Amino acid sequence: MSLKLADIRHDYAQKELSPDDCLPDAVAQFTLWLNEAITAKVNEPTAMHLATVGDNGRPSARIVLLKGVEDGRFVFYTNYHSRKGRQLTANPWVSLTFFWPELERQVRIEGKAVTVAPEVSDTYFHSRPYASRLGAWASEQSSEISSKAELIKRAALFGAKYPLHVPRPPHWGGFAVAADRIEFWQGRPSRLHDRVVYTLDATGQWQKSRLAP
Repeated sequence: MSLKLADIRHDYAQKELSPDDCLPDAVAQFTLWLNEAITAKVNEPTAMHLATVGDNGRPSARIVLLKGVEDGRFVFYTNYHSRKGRQLTANPWVSLTFFWPELERQVRIEGKAVTVAPEVSDTYFHSRPYASRLGAWASEQSSEISSKAELIKRAALFGAKYPLHVPRPPHWGGFAVAADRIEFWQGRPSRLHDRVVYTLDATGQWQKSRLAP
């Protein structure tokens, strides 16, 4: 039996959304929705689709985890030498997408990424489990390796080098995304979805409006 993807349907009807329902500040509205997703125990509520652009103009995307909303910015961590790290260094404009199907919600964030202060990366790095800290040293992220055994060997070597205290690698740390556009999507019946977009004006104030679905 062939899989008929065009026949897959899901009608959304849980809640409505209008600009009047939304808080004046877009990041505060995001935090409200994120807390509701966590409370509802949705699967991986902090997972976000991070899209970057390479120097050839081609988009590149992957799932990473949000690790903080600090000073109005969205923070995640990675290897600065990885493909996404290099792309972010060359072109800091990114988009982030959260999808919480259990709540029939999506959030799209656009903005500019900058590296966080070294002490911020240090604090988060030392909060990670020991094995994860070793992994940051062992993995030359995005580079080709001959086998999984090579990676395991590197992890063991760094484990012997750092049996207790694992310093943060200089090539590993955080990025913070300062948003200038955030869109909230609430699924509705008959594909007449509710979309509310916030844009940052020249004075640094959020302006919100409704978009057609």
